[in-house]
Amino acid sequence: MTRRFNGTIDVDARDSTPDWEPYLQPVAPAGAPNVLYIVLDDVGFSAMEPWGGLIDTPNIRRLAERGLTYTNWHTTALCSPTRSSLLTGRNHTTNGMACIAEATVGFPNGNGHIPFECATIAEVLGERGWNTYMLGKWHLCPSDEMNLASTKRNWPVGRGFERYYGFLGGETNQWYPDLVYDNHPVEQPALPEDGYHLTTDLTDKAIEFIRDAKMITPDKPFFMYFCPGATHAPHHAPKEWIERYRGRFDEGYEAYRERVFARQKELGIFPGGAELSPLNPYAGERSPDGKPWPPLDVVRPWDSLSDEERRLFARMAEVYAGFLSHTDHEIGRLLDHLEESGEFDNTIVVLVSDNGASGEGGPNGSVNENKFFNDIPDDVEENLRYLDELGSPSTYNHYPVGWAWAFNTPFKMWKRYNFEGGVADPLLVSWPAGIAAQGELRHQFLHATDIVPTIYDILDVELPETVKGYPQVDLEGVSFRSTFESDDVPTPKESAFFSMLGSRAVWHKGWKAVTVHPTIAGWGDFDQDRWELYHTDADPTESRDLAAEHPVKLQEMIGHWFHLAGMYHGLPLVDGTAAEILSDPTRPQVAPPRGKYVYYPGTAEVPESAAVNVRNRNYSIAVETHIDTSDAQGVLFSHGARFGGHALYVKDGRLHYVYNFVGSKVQTVVGDEPVPTGDVVLSAAFVKDGDGMPTTGTLSLYIDDRKVGEGAITTQPGNFSLVGEGLNVGQDPASPVTEDYPGASPFAFTGGTIKAAIVDVSGEPFVDLEKEATAMMARE
Repeated sequence: MTRRFNGTIDVDARDSTPDWEPYLQPVAPAGAPNVLYIVLDDVGFSAMEPWGGLIDTPNIRRLAERGLTYTNWHTTALCSPTRSSLLTGRNHTTNGMACIAEATVGFPNGNGHIPFECATIAEVLGERGWNTYMLGKWHLCPSDEMNLASTKRNWPVGRGFERYYGFLGGETNQWYPDLVYDNHPVEQPALPEDGYHLTTDLTDKAIEFIRDAKMITPDKPFFMYFCPGATHAPHHAPKEWIERYRGRFDEGYEAYRERVFARQKELGIFPGGAELSPLNPYAGERSPDGKPWPPLDVVRPWDSLSDEERRLFARMAEVYAGFLSHTDHEIGRLLDHLEESGEFDNTIVVLVSDNGASGEGGPNGSVNENKFFNDIPDDVEENLRYLDELGSPSTYNHYPVGWAWAFNTPFKMWKRYNFEGGVADPLLVSWPAGIAAQGELRHQFLHATDIVPTIYDILDVELPETVKGYPQVDLEGVSFRSTFESDDVPTPKESAFFSMLGSRAVWHKGWKAVTVHPTIAGWGDFDQDRWELYHTDADPTESRDLAAEHPVKLQEMIGHWFHLAGMYHGLPLVDGTAAEILSDPTRPQVAPPRGKYVYYPGTAEVPESAAVNVRNRNYSIAVETHIDTSDAQGVLFSHGARFGGHALYVKDGRLHYVYNFVGSKVQTVVGDEPVPTGDVVLSAAFVKDGDGMPTTGTLSLYIDDRKVGEGAITTQPGNFSLVGEGLNVGQDPASPVTEDYPGASPFAFTGGTIKAAIVDVSGEPFVDLEKEATAMMARE
């Protein structure tokens, strides 16, 4: 906050009066507490111990014992939208985050850019003397800005964080993460075989960030936003943590729900009269034009599974549980550091999950979650082949929807939906120095928008009229500081607005109306949605639909939804399929699409969102090389990873091309002539057969203009990953597209040099591309 200079200026400094006030760093009030957000991902309401869960989380339980456990706190049903509310105190649609950052639309409610008029808590506290740190998942900038050519205005360091270490997108491989340090990508410090795991790395960096500043200014408080990837897919965990749960889920998800619900009643989380929601309450629903409820959102009853399927599904739950317990262990290391340094008692810790447990695994679970984003169903037989590898670097796994349903006990449905299973989530608040009550439950209805107003209330910070010159939108949440005193304090809210991927709901003074509309199913016809009505004060599990009994109340609630949608920019609604939403051709790109793309070795990886799009079209890849020796080998060009991608490489003196189809089918074409020494263009060209989906065609290999190999391949209809490994020249770092590469990670090309790689998607004949590459090489 700029102050005017109030000194005097004369010709001679000895005759002038200095004034340092405008140039001083901001200083927080003496004794101001630290603030630590711990934001978990897709955990679900009933996985962790404080909410009756059966997964061991002793460090999260430690926080509960020294703080307050909230049982009626709500999110937005998806990660980016919730995180935007957690950081700004405004509704997700006000923040332009109606959906995830990879699924933006060209409207104010879902463009993927948090307005600067909605300042983050980091921006506000940074101007008041707090150090600000961010670790882990960001997911708050659109895909076209997740690259080195883009503006960094919406990266963490552009939104108030002084230091950042983590990943920008919605998910990442926990063994091979897409790491960004401040404003630039970096390689991971070790490999899985050396003991690397992302959660441990993030915790190490969090402790390092705190120590770096505390050594210099011990009394300066910090705001830390700590966001591990857990437990979003892929479910990756050290095997010893997974093995702790062997056999613990053999009883199945229905039995898990029964046990947990009984425990929740014993703990006082729910009243004795609460009911357990039923299995598949909407499986028979149809759209007005006859579309069925999406089969991916239907649970297979445990007693309908074969013995092998039960073994597979139980193992998937064991992996998830190991992932969560391992994360709890790392949270414990961070809390231990605060204890040992004397900071814990005066640190406000807010621990949440960003939405309900995830249903992206479908009814059969998945060994590669990227199939979901390609609209490709999982196959149980294929999944069974990976039974002993689940959680390891060779899988990108996710449990079936039955476990999402169970880990949201006692609610119905899961992430994406505005039923309680998607939006009722864990919240813990611990501040030993400031909250007298400890180890108690709180039942007031709260929302993600309420966290920031509460922190500001505690810190005696008023939202400035302007931040960085931008006039500020009013906070839309309310402070719940009053609930620290007692569970008898009234709920400080009157209304809450929900909208996600076509699913809608509104809560108002103890009543909730919610639509029966599947997400990412393309139903449309929103004006014909069937609404259900619940009196949540008496029916917290949404088990008794009162729409028929109270039609006037229902219409009042529907009208209130539209009123709030007008206030919070809630329209228009979007409910397209995953592939439609993620591949919207109207979405901005960092550069206009072009027919030819040139890439160079020795540069940063190009994210898929900014790389050439070869999906469902003809393409050619030409790599200009100088081959020094006959034993040259390694990767020439790569894009993607073992869970979907393609690459051109040299092995055993021959040119190879591989297309890995969603991790299920590794298709390799090998040249039948040796690669010669000297200047040579090594190429692959794909010509598709018709317009079928997935696209099939012929892949041909060339040395200069000579065809040396040919084979039929099938290509992916969608992205190689939601947000994963990108495009490289001369290597394939992290998770490789194929195990067939020669050498060791990162499988760098040796025995020659690479000048450039040209990828052509113009549709011109291959020979023109080869001539152009030869001409370019001659000019150089």
